[in-house]
Amino acid sequence: MHSAVYATAILCVCLFAGIGSPQTAEPEIVEIYPNPVTPGDSGEFVRITAPEGTNISAYRLADEQASVRLSARPSTTATNRSYLTFSTAANRTQSVTKHNVVSLPERIQLANNGERVQLLRNGTVVDEVRYGRAPEGERYNTTSETWEALGRTDQPIVTQTGEDIEAFVLPDEPARAVHFLSNATERILLAGYTISSDDYIDELIEAHNRGVTVTVLLEASPVGGLSSQSASALDRLTRSGIDVQVISGELARYRYHHPKYAIVDDRALVTTENWKRSGLGGESSRGWGVITDQQHIVTGLAETFQADSSWVDTQSWLNSEKQTVTEEEPADKQFPQQFEAASLPVDRTHLLLAPDNLEATLTETIRNAEESIDIMQVQIGSRGFPLLTTAIDAAKRGVEVRILLSGAWYAEEENRQLKRWLDKQAASKDLSLSVRIAEPDGQFEKIHAKGLIVDGNKTFVGSANWNNNSVRENREVGLLLEGQAVGDYFQTVFESDWSSDEGTDVPVGYILACLVGAIIAVIAGQKIRFEE
Repeated sequence: MHSAVYATAILCVCLFAGIGSPQTAEPEIVEIYPNPVTPGDSGEFVRITAPEGTNISAYRLADEQASVRLSARPSTTATNRSYLTFSTAANRTQSVTKHNVVSLPERIQLANNGERVQLLRNGTVVDEVRYGRAPEGERYNTTSETWEALGRTDQPIVTQTGEDIEAFVLPDEPARAVHFLSNATERILLAGYTISSDDYIDELIEAHNRGVTVTVLLEASPVGGLSSQSASALDRLTRSGIDVQVISGELARYRYHHPKYAIVDDRALVTTENWKRSGLGGESSRGWGVITDQQHIVTGLAETFQADSSWVDTQSWLNSEKQTVTEEEPADKQFPQQFEAASLPVDRTHLLLAPDNLEATLTETIRNAEESIDIMQVQIGSRGFPLLTTAIDAAKRGVEVRILLSGAWYAEEENRQLKRWLDKQAASKDLSLSVRIAEPDGQFEKIHAKGLIVDGNKTFVGSANWNNNSVRENREVGLLLEGQAVGDYFQTVFESDWSSDEGTDVPVGYILACLVGAIIAVIAGQKIRFEE
């Protein structure tokens, strides 16, 4: 069935110097958007790429019913790339793409149920794409042959070699994030799922009052609804003049905006925890965190923040539809400090984003494990979740796999069911696989970390839960850190949490091994410093 409104053809003409020859190279279709979520189903588009020097007016865009002439000429820019948008519904198109739009002189209609789309020159087909039934609000990527939500990024992995990072865990370091924000002199970009703690609100307002540029980006509709505490916090920030943006609506690119990070001047904090008392406030959850001033990583995070805060699914909290339906559970417990923050050398740091590159990278990391895999998660989505099955495959070839899951009331029953199944798999197939449900023994209340340690020297710290929705539909952010010192730090925490299930301390031999590693690193000129 064809849509009943005029379609939109977006012609994105990318001019690449030195690629191909204007006499031989031809434009190609790279994206098709047949089934918008906008009222009346308007705003359809086709995106093409063309070599430098292409005479666009020589081409027509055709589906199975009609063709339309592409009559405008691209204009070059300083970056040797220009974008032209052609539309018979220019206002609709601009509202969902933010492109500058030129109206098409003729009409074309794209089929929601799938069809053939062609580029023609002098009646000859120069490119052709066939697509199937179009999911609402998704574009067809002709390179990957997959449907993707309109507006999502497709970023490569950002990597930086060397330098030091600061590692910390919660609830042991409840002041670490507050101190991080308090040092801002130029900018704060804070991204999260939720925020409610007065400690962070106060720091953001104080920074704003002393001239720091503060921008906050959050999820508008968390699972279960926005809490009254979060709504009150956002109201305070807005009244203080701080730019608070929320992501929501029918055009939302991601199921949930779920990352937990902040950029302060030229440093970045990435964590597993939310900006609330039970999370970064240190009054409930076991969480992991990293602070880094590696400039490639900081720049990559800043670019992610810019991309996520500048599309049409983002709006000011002041103008958003506010629906608060929950109250946060009180979090006011005190826990002893067992682990201090530490400044540690890293060999390499990789910035991972979901859904862009996180799942594939973690899958490869687990697949390449040689000795050990330690997993800490609230829960795991299903027996068939790909990261879990990859870990099970590793256990089949002799890698020691340990999975530590939360014992919180909302996850315990499902986690015990999964544990029973995994225990049976391990017993029947003689796998080096073991699973425990955390019993914190007074060190914390519940597990909220999303941690992974492979072979003791590859550590993932980030917001991604182990389920398909998280790694494929949410915006998630994490760091994959390569290096023995960082691995030892989080491994020590994991060992303690793993052993608390049996009421035992961290093995003395393991602590000695970590100390020896630290001494060797210092001798090698890689300073390890434990900070207050």
